[in-house]
Amino acid sequence: MDAMRMEAFLRVCVILLLLTTACLVRFDSQTSLIFPSYSRTASFRDMNALFVLVFIDIAAAGYNVIQLVIRCMLISSPQKQDMRGSYKHLAWFSFLLDQAVVYMIFAANSASLLASVYALNGEHHLFWMKLCSKFNRFCTQIGGALLCSYVAFLLMAVVSFLSAYGLFRHYSPKTFLVLK
Repeated sequence: MDAMRMEAFLRVCVILLLLTTACLVRFDSQTSLIFPSYSRTASFRDMNALFVLVFIDIAAAGYNVIQLVIRCMLISSPQKQDMRGSYKHLAWFSFLLDQAVVYMIFAANSASLLASVYALNGEHHLFWMKLCSKFNRFCTQIGGALLCSYVAFLLMAVVSFLSAYGLFRHYSPKTFLVLK
């Protein structure tokens, strides 16, 4: 399998995992009876990190869809061999955006994981109580969503490596040494 097909396959997997994560987090809620007359509903809006995770994952999935569409149009264009020099700029642009998306996904996942750990264990010094003892199903589903999102992060890192390969293959050692 060549690098272009592998990258397309990985991007499709990343899109599916990111959309799965966004749906799992967004539509997860659980109502629990706290006191005999008071019930509380836990949802993704209770933690800002989960709220941001949903939007980051949707934006990253949209970026990957746009990348797939652009790559498909470039592959199918008949002037592919004539535009070899202009692909360098596109390769740089794609590489830098892939790097930014990888770091954004990682940052959103890490922030959500930290917020989830606080929800799981509580924080005695800040007087935060354990929430997962009252909302078991909610916390389990968020844990599964975070697992999907970290797998998407790892696959997106591999896509970024392939993007770097696609960028640096434009520079041969002979051309690179001529720049002295």
